[in-house]
Amino acid sequence: MTHPCQSCGMPIEVGPYCPHCVDAQGQLQDFDTRFARMVGWALREDPRLSREQAEARTLAYMARMPAWRHHPRVAGSSD
Repeated sequence: MTHPCQSCGMPIEVGPYCPHCVDAQGQLQDFDTRFARMVGWALREDPRLSREQAEARTLAYMARMPAWRHHPRVAGSSD
């Protein structure tokens, strides 16, 4: 049975985070690393997006993820 990664939402079978969201020691990546990688993914998925649009969409998405919803950059993004 799968459940979503608490950082990105990817389906996983065990643990709270997928392999893309953890560092070499298995710890959740820091916010800046994860944010940059998710913005990069958004830009690859939709090359028509500007960097600003990709960042705004990524922050909105991260606000729904348990790992990030209370992070100051995410919580303050809707102000």
